Amino acid sequence: MKPSDDFNKGRSGASPIYLMGVSGCGKSVIGNLLAKALGGVFIDGDDLHPVANKEKMRAGIALDDEDRLPWFELIRQQVRRTESAPVVVACSGLKRMYRDLLIAGFPSAVFVHLEGDFDLILNRMQKRDHEYMPPDLLRSQFDILELPESDESVITVNIESSIRSIVDRLRDQLAE
Repeated sequence: MKPSDDFNKGRSGASPIYLMGVSGCGKSVIGNLLAKALGGVFIDGDDLHPVANKEKMRAGIALDDEDRLPWFELIRQQVRRTESAPVVVACSGLKRMYRDLLIAGFPSAVFVHLEGDFDLILNRMQKRDHEYMPPDLLRSQFDILELPESDESVITVNIESSIRSIVDRLRDQLAE
């Protein structure tokens, strides 16, 4: 995977790798480990949510496009400022329009769709303690999820495998 000239203008890092999927699919855990395995930097999109978004979700209210679009712009700005290579970013990217926004200016970006069924992910969410994302909002994420299309640069990974095997497989695929 070669960084594009457009992406590297004013920046020394490689094109971003976005881990996408519904809440509870493992984006943060896998993303952090993948960044370490690739010798890069990890950006957790959850850390960039404005307080208003976190409060809304904590209250059990799903975010809408108005809430998400400025958040995706914050993520893009953070990626642009990152000098390390590669950059691994965890963010939902549930709709095509969100993914298009995330890759604008980064034409060699790749998405990793962490895919799992509702019951598996709900079970995982019920066993974790998250700062603001209640399991009750999982259905809303599945409802708006637009699966990546064939013209998108995406690697789809089933999350039923162990975290270590997912990270190892992604490291190998991304190194090709």
